[in-house]
Amino acid sequence: MQVITFKPNNVCSREMTIEVDDNGVIKSAQVIGGCHGNLQGVCRLIEGRKAEDIIKTLKGIKCRGSRTGETSCPDQLALGLEANLK
Repeated sequence: MQVITFKPNNVCSREMTIEVDDNGVIKSAQVIGGCHGNLQGVCRLIEGRKAEDIIKTLKGIKCRGSRTGETSCPDQLALGLEANLK
């Protein structure tokens, strides 16, 4: 089991923690800050799925509410997983 904690960039959320089992399946996810209801939903939807599938699904999503307009909390989650699982 690997616990990944990182700080996303240019979004409202302040910290993301994701547990990934030895088979690459996400066991749990928690986001501090951001749009609480939406991020709870995202966390529940990614649990039980392969991290590599989540990266492919969420990477590149943009949010006008992000500081740059070029990223989003789901995108930052994907980028954080990608950077920490290499």
